[in-house]
Amino acid sequence: MTTSSSEQAKLVRVLARGDVLALAFGAMIGWGWIVLTGTAIQSAGSVGAILAFIIGGLAIVLVGLTYAELASAMPKVGGEHVYSYRALGHWPSFFCTWAIILGYLSVVAFEAVALPTVVEHLAPNYAVGHLWTIAGWEVKATWVAVGVGGSIAMMIINYFGVSTAALLQKVVTGVILLVGVMFVTGSLFEGNTANMMPLFSQSEGSVMAGIIAVIVMVPFLFVGFDVIPQAAEEINLPYKAIGKVLMVSVILAVVWYSLIILATSLALDSDAIAASSLSVPDAMERLFNASWAGNLMVIAGIAGIITSWNAFYIGGSRAIYALANAGMLPATFAKLHPRYKTPTNAIFLMGFLSCLAPLFGRPALVWIVNAGGLGIVLAYLFVAVSFMVLRVREPDMPRPFKVSNGKLCGTLAIILSFGMACLYLPGSPAALGVAEWTIFAVWVLLGIGLYMHALRTYGRDYSDRHMRADL
Repeated sequence: MTTSSSEQAKLVRVLARGDVLALAFGAMIGWGWIVLTGTAIQSAGSVGAILAFIIGGLAIVLVGLTYAELASAMPKVGGEHVYSYRALGHWPSFFCTWAIILGYLSVVAFEAVALPTVVEHLAPNYAVGHLWTIAGWEVKATWVAVGVGGSIAMMIINYFGVSTAALLQKVVTGVILLVGVMFVTGSLFEGNTANMMPLFSQSEGSVMAGIIAVIVMVPFLFVGFDVIPQAAEEINLPYKAIGKVLMVSVILAVVWYSLIILATSLALDSDAIAASSLSVPDAMERLFNASWAGNLMVIAGIAGIITSWNAFYIGGSRAIYALANAGMLPATFAKLHPRYKTPTNAIFLMGFLSCLAPLFGRPALVWIVNAGGLGIVLAYLFVAVSFMVLRVREPDMPRPFKVSNGKLCGTLAIILSFGMACLYLPGSPAALGVAEWTIFAVWVLLGIGLYMHALRTYGRDYSDRHMRADL
């Protein structure tokens, strides 16, 4: 197994400020704002949905502040892996990173199914060639082919270097922002405030239950800012600036989702939203009274798929690489391409799993996404705890981006992360079902098996030497 210093030296710092901001913001806005905006408004009402995103966004901002400080203090590939190792030790570091990898894979799988789904709105009835039926949903050959083709394309782009992926990210994020500005501006001039009724909806007889049902979407929709720490060794910025860019990306995402909800609720009344399969394109079409406007919004949604897909290929492959490079996963995943400086085998693994996703159709992907959401909030909890432990244990550690009132921020981040994790537990309005818990349990058991294999192969001392050399 190659030494950590020789491997990590091959990662090159090429990402500028605009690259990093587009990477994180593009990851967070993805395709979810096209698909889930109508669901959020129906669940909580127009104002209730905005309030839920602000509350959930506040939790993400607080968690993001802990990330920002730690990323500037330890700008190493792997992000969570490095922070949790320094604060909590070997096994917690592996579990934290393994949990966030599940979250990344859930998003990659989601996008592999989102692409063929959105193509249906541009080319109706293109899905032909029945393969099989899963949970009552027919999986068609051409539908699978589009998802697999997209997965392979994203894998190839990431194979040829982070600079290529970053350029794609900036261009496509710009398209999304342009269409989003058109949408929000149009709603302010052509929308009707009467359409926003009801401002708050009741779920299971409770307004709060509806808001909670939307809050539970937030971790999945906002995951992406943590891609910045994953790629920290490829960012060519002052360490303090890394933390600032991370926080700006989170705040922009909160504003984005809130404005999209507002614009949609101004354009469509509750009945129209309930009857719509994709409320945001339908709202765009209504505002401009033209079918091209709806199709333009669908294209923006495809752009969101690309940005999110691209970012999580980067984040997931770097997290896998970091674990392998530390001797916590098989060494084959620590291989870097000699020319393109990318973790090729980790990228191939992400690509393989992404190609599998369309074979399971839409219903199974809901289970994967929900299980991935739990992995995300658990990783956030580990990072928040690591932040607090290091504030107490190492108060003099250099922190280029230091959070004011850090202990208060860290405590609130822990409480809110724990609270979000509890939303997935039995008894909560958003509790996971048997299928989701099964997926999560299988993932944990797979991780334990790979972790034990790596320890037997390379030894605990190898990991400790590697991590201490970096820290």
